[in-house]
Amino acid sequence: MSHTTLRRRTLLTAGGVAAGALAIPAAASAAPPADPAPTTPTAAVRRLLAGNRRFTTGRARHPHQTIARLHEVAAGQHPWAVLLGCADSRVSPELLFDEGIGDLFDDRVAGNIVDDLLLGSMEYAVEEFAPPLILVLGHERCGAISATINAVNTGGSAPGHIASIVEALRPIVAPYASAPDGVEQAVQANIRAQAAAILERSDIIRERVESGETAVVGARYDLDTGVVTLVR
Repeated sequence: MSHTTLRRRTLLTAGGVAAGALAIPAAASAAPPADPAPTTPTAAVRRLLAGNRRFTTGRARHPHQTIARLHEVAAGQHPWAVLLGCADSRVSPELLFDEGIGDLFDDRVAGNIVDDLLLGSMEYAVEEFAPPLILVLGHERCGAISATINAVNTGGSAPGHIASIVEALRPIVAPYASAPDGVEQAVQANIRAQAAAILERSDIIRERVESGETAVVGARYDLDTGVVTLVR
């Protein structure tokens, strides 16, 4: 056997081993079947918190995160929860709740503020998909909250359109501006205020809540631990 033949066989064998090694993790990493979508507010909250526990303990299952799922929902979606979250690169709902494509209807804006546009988007989701849960998700050390507290304390203003965020948050945040842990208190106050605003301003959502079909719940995401806790 020539050295050339040996080298070719060695390369072919190595290529086969490499291909096999790649194939094994791909099969092993296939997402397991996801649980059926929850149909009650209580079940939906439990589902999100269970997914968050998996995420924070390194046991995420990554359900509905495959090409097959992408194709499945391409023709139509049916999310089971609507999330109003903050526009922040560190707070990605599908990751921190260990959910996937088509599960969560995400609305995100700095300070998780309810305005007419956001409310219209949420009402659309409620009308179209009848989700059992609407979650208002704020987070630790929110930049929008911090900017508003700074504006209150200094008497200054934010530049450009950032000022509209600050002004929307100012009435909620101002009572906590001088507190030592004012940002954290204001974060939680804002979660409660936005959840209340949804019910107060939307007849569509309020009717669904009063009938027991859905619930509006507040929650806080901890940037340091990844843990989500409910805010009452």
